[in-house]
Amino acid sequence: MQLSNYHSHCTFCDGRSIPEDFVRFAITHGFRAYGFSSHSPLPFETFWNMSKDDMPEYLQEIKRLKQKYSDQLEIYAGLEIDYLDETYNASIPYFQELPLDYRIGSIHFLPVSERLVEENMVCIDGSFREYAHSVERHFEGDVRLLVKRFFDTTMKMIEAGGIDIVGHMDKIYMNGQKYEIFNFEEDWYRKPFEACLDLVQEKGLMVEVNTKNWTKKKELYPRVEYLSRMREMNIPVMVNSDCHYPDLVNDGRKEAFKLLKQAGFKSTRELVKGKWQDIASRIYFSAYTGRIANVPQRSLDETCHNVPS
Repeated sequence: MQLSNYHSHCTFCDGRSIPEDFVRFAITHGFRAYGFSSHSPLPFETFWNMSKDDMPEYLQEIKRLKQKYSDQLEIYAGLEIDYLDETYNASIPYFQELPLDYRIGSIHFLPVSERLVEENMVCIDGSFREYAHSVERHFEGDVRLLVKRFFDTTMKMIEAGGIDIVGHMDKIYMNGQKYEIFNFEEDWYRKPFEACLDLVQEKGLMVEVNTKNWTKKKELYPRVEYLSRMREMNIPVMVNSDCHYPDLVNDGRKEAFKLLKQAGFKSTRELVKGKWQDIASRIYFSAYTGRIANVPQRSLDETCHNVPS
């Protein structure tokens, strides 16, 4: 089982503990690698996102932790970067020039105006009350129109590039499924999502299996039903907990790996000494403990396949 995590949030954004607390948890629980991915700065300030002014301190703190724990854990600096429009996304120079190890592309906000300010954003990741209000106000009361906008924007994000990983790529269903009309099998939902998968495959990107809501809601992003399809398409995946608390770093991982195994996955993708590798899941998984074994580097090398960084 892959004991690494590349999607996590700390006090530099809306996480609830300092970065070192997450590192200590990862080491205590036998992790091999750990990556931070704070919510990137936006053109406007929010509770969730980093401020641009904090970016140097964020990068410096992760660098300090890399050095301090170098003999116990591989630590990586990333960002979860919002795609807003063609002027503000992971591909712009600001994000490309940051000394990051990887970039996750996600969608939390959908602009309803060219002016990129918070009051012109539809948040797809908040409360259902706010979500429903946005559907009524901006999408004629039809959740299908919001779903279309979300997947259209996801396609634009993938096309724009500048990312390594697509984050929680169908989280639009978290609130959307509460509508009676919502149906995963209808063409208005299924076809645009599958088109996003086709583009992910074409661009050679990775997709995270996001376990943030597995324990509470038994929801994965992407949905369990799409894991087999991604395996058929040879889309590389990793399991990320999207944690905001240190004790949730490993939440849902064991269950997600069982589902991946059932879907036919033999490996997951990880950073090993700074390079993306496909690692056979079997070298980590113990049927008795679900914990990482003390695997010699030689054995790790033998089960890794280099992929383009």
